[in-house]
Amino acid sequence: QVQLVESGGGLVQAGGSLRLSCVASGRTFSNYAMGWFRQAPGKERESVCAISRGGGSTHYADSLKGRFTISRDNAKNTVYLQMNSLKPEDTAIYYCAAKLTGSRTYYTERYEYTSWGRGTQVTVSS
Repeated sequence: QVQLVESGGGLVQAGGSLRLSCVASGRTFSNYAMGWFRQAPGKERESVCAISRGGGSTHYADSLKGRFTISRDNAKNTVYLQMNSLKPEDTAIYYCAAKLTGSRTYYTERYEYTSWGRGTQVTVSS
């Protein structure tokens, strides 16, 4: 299994920006499709966005299009989540996840991912 460590979370005012990072180790990063999920208090974990192995295909939750951007640097074993125009409802723990795949597609369902980080807290104040 690949090991994942997220960073970059914190407290930000509404309208601000944050960039989350997730560093992978233990396996060949470019063999993994990656995803970002989030879980707010009292709610289920939901998909935020996803990216294919090579970065050529991406997917976003409809409500987040235009504000969030996922990217990856396979040379650095890192996937990023750039979050702009943050809102209080974006407050959650953000998790990155990895799926070993031979496909060039992305994955959006929790059950499809086999490796998870411990998460990083994002808090947006109004």
